[in-house]
Amino acid sequence: MRSYIVKRTLMVLLITLGVTFIVFTIMNIIPGDPGRLILGMNATAEDVAGLNHELGVDRPFFIRYISYLINALRGDFGLSYHSRRPVAENIRTAFPYTITLAVLGVAVAYLLGIPIGIVSAIRRYSAVDIGSTVGAMFFASIPQFWLALLLILLFSLKLGWLPPSGVQGLKNFIMPVITMALPITAIISRLTRTSMLDCLKQDYIRTIRAQGAPESVVIWRHALKNALLPIIITLIITFGSALGGTVIIENIFSIPGMGNLILTAIRQKDDPVVLSATIMLSVMYCLFMLIGDLLMAYLDPRIRQVYLRKNR
Repeated sequence: MRSYIVKRTLMVLLITLGVTFIVFTIMNIIPGDPGRLILGMNATAEDVAGLNHELGVDRPFFIRYISYLINALRGDFGLSYHSRRPVAENIRTAFPYTITLAVLGVAVAYLLGIPIGIVSAIRRYSAVDIGSTVGAMFFASIPQFWLALLLILLFSLKLGWLPPSGVQGLKNFIMPVITMALPITAIISRLTRTSMLDCLKQDYIRTIRAQGAPESVVIWRHALKNALLPIIITLIITFGSALGGTVIIENIFSIPGMGNLILTAIRQKDDPVVLSATIMLSVMYCLFMLIGDLLMAYLDPRIRQVYLRKNR
C-alpha cells in the first residue's frame, strides 16, 4: 500500500510540473508585450523596455521558467502585471466564490442524482426509468454556456425572478448552481442506476431474497450500501473537476471567482496571475484525484489485491 501511495503522489507531482510547463509555454507564445499593455500605447520604447526588464520578461525562457518554479516553491507567486498586487492576494479574493459555487453545485447534483438513479434501478424499464434516461442524456450533452443563457433568458429577462449576474446575495448563486448541477446530476443518476443494478444481480442479494427478507430491506440496507461505494469516490473526483469547470459559469454570471480571474488575466496577458491560478486549480484537481484513488484502494480490497499481484 505504501508503494501505491508513493507512485500516485509522484504522478501528481509530474502532472503538476507538466501543467506548469505547458501553461508557461502558452503564455510565452501568446502575442503581447506586458510592458506595453501596462503603460499603454503612448508610452515610449525606453519606458516599455525598462518595465519589461523590471518584470524580468526579457530574460531567456528557461531561466524565467526555473526562476518561477523556485519562487513558487517558496510561496512567492510574484506581482500581478496589471494591479501590481501580490498574486496570492488576488487568488485569496477570488477562491471563496469558486469554492462556494463548486460545493453548492456538487451538493445539489448528488442530492438529486442519487435518488433518481435509485428509483430508475428499482423501476427498471418503466416510464420513470425511460424519462430519467432521456433527461440525463439531454442534460449531459447540453453545453453549459447555452444552459446558462437559457436560464438567464427565462428567470431574469422573462419572469424577473432572479438577478442575471453579480454576487450580492444567495439568489445570485441559484442559476449558476443549477447550470453546474444539472450536467453532474445526469452523470450521477446514471452511475447510481448502473451501480444499483450491478449490486442487485449479485449472489448475496439472491441469497437474502431467498431467506425471505422484504424487498425494502434488500434494496435500502444491503444493495444500496455497496452501490454507494463508487458514488462516494466519484464525489471526490467530481468536486475536483467542478473547481476547474467554473470558468464559463463565472464569466457568464459575472462571478469574481478563479475562472473569471484567469480569463481576465489572459486578456491582459497577466502571466503571473494566469500561471498561479491555473497551477492552483490543477494541483487541487490532482490532489482530489489522489484522495479518490487512495480512498478507493482503502475501501475496496480488490484494488489492493490487484496492485499487490502486479508488484510480485
